[in-house]
Amino acid sequence: MNPWTRAFSLAAIGLMKLMARWPLPLLRGLGLVLGHILYALAHSRRRVVQTNLALCFPELSQAQRTQLARRTFVCFAQTFLDRSWLWHAPPALLEKRLRLHGALAEFEGQQPTIVFSPHFYGLDAGAVAVCMSVPRPFTGISTPQANPVIDAWINTGRHRLGQVHMFTRNEGAKGNLKSLRAGGVLYLLPDMDFGAEGTVFVPFYGVQASTVPSIHRFARLARAKVISVVPRLTPQGYDVEVLSAWPDFPTQDMAADTWRGNQLLETFIQRSPEQYFWVHKRFKTRPPGQPPLY
Repeated sequence: MNPWTRAFSLAAIGLMKLMARWPLPLLRGLGLVLGHILYALAHSRRRVVQTNLALCFPELSQAQRTQLARRTFVCFAQTFLDRSWLWHAPPALLEKRLRLHGALAEFEGQQPTIVFSPHFYGLDAGAVAVCMSVPRPFTGISTPQANPVIDAWINTGRHRLGQVHMFTRNEGAKGNLKSLRAGGVLYLLPDMDFGAEGTVFVPFYGVQASTVPSIHRFARLARAKVISVVPRLTPQGYDVEVLSAWPDFPTQDMAADTWRGNQLLETFIQRSPEQYFWVHKRFKTRPPGQPPLY
């Protein structure tokens, strides 16, 4: 690793630790400024966002989509800076800023439970709120970062509170399945494009999207129920809602079950569309014979 890159990474993490006790309005104000700067400078990523919004919200005018794109960059920056206090502030501060509510009784007992937690920018806030409040073992799947210093920082932050163990994508499903069958909780975020291998094409906002059918597979293999956790960025911190178990799930139809997850996700996005992870190339993998969209 380049010494300069390592030094810069350590300095950035040190700054995040320093910001952990800053007043929330100050952090959010800084995120507002940073978000507008990113929108202006991150040309390639801005084009990705604009393409996603044009595909998913064709009913909006160009001006409306531009405004939504600006807001999504602000949310991206604000939630990134919030990881300073999520991963470094005392638990007492987190309890003041994280509002966990909804069908919390779904976590009671030892029934294998899958959490459908899509890629909203506040996903780490949602995970922290649940893991620090629910006394059950949690597992999940992580993608290692190219920068080992940042990768270690992220892993430390995500393992700080509660009974959490993250498996890398390369480690496969064995560890997650074992924990799930033993009565654990599996956090799944199956709404990103990981290529065509092992995926199915199902609609997402009417566009065929390569989607990992992991919820269907884990639910069948572990006889697990599936619930949803939806985090929302608020002026006070985060609102984290737990929703009731999906009825009549899983079925025998893997594609239908996977599409059901996408349909649910659309309803979540409609409440706060600026907070979804539009910076990702969700439609990068195309069905055979169809042209690229980015």
